Amino acid sequence: MTRREGPGDAFDDRIHLTAVDEFLAWGKEHSLFYLLFATACCGIELMQAGGPRYDVDRLGMIPRATPRQADLMIVAGTITHKMASRVRTLWEQMGEPRWVVSMGSCANSGGPFSKWSYSVLNGIDKYVPVDVYVPGCPPRPEALIDGVMALRERVRRYRTLGERSTEPHVVAGHEAPFGARCQLPPPDAPAGDGGRA
Repeated sequence: MTRREGPGDAFDDRIHLTAVDEFLAWGKEHSLFYLLFATACCGIELMQAGGPRYDVDRLGMIPRATPRQADLMIVAGTITHKMASRVRTLWEQMGEPRWVVSMGSCANSGGPFSKWSYSVLNGIDKYVPVDVYVPGCPPRPEALIDGVMALRERVRRYRTLGERSTEPHVVAGHEAPFGARCQLPPPDAPAGDGGRA
């Protein structure tokens, strides 16, 4: 008795040809190992995103306790000037390609503490390059997942021998469609908070 061939059983249907670079980019996109690193109330939202309700493990995001095994740093919470050099050290210990998500108003621009506190850093981008900004105080896990999906698009476009995009992605608010971008002020706008609160 012979077996009937169905869809996908032919020899040509079982082989998928691709470039090595495309294959590596696909693997990097679906295996963002993030560093366990949180300093304030945004860390609770980061823990919630890793919990059973949102389960970022299904996106390939596995928490790692050491920077040498991580390729994503989610800066969640207030960073002081004293802590910023440690953040930079952790970032330098991560392997290339490495990605940074700035989560919450405190990591983005100092938050409510930057005006009256001399010790709070006014934005982590002064020490490490940021790929995605997730605004909010604190942002919900859905906003973090939206930022990670935007980062996955950036990883997908990244090529091993190519150039990286230097313009950061800013996740829009809850009323915006999924994956939408905030409108940043033009470069010639008067100085202010830059819309990053």
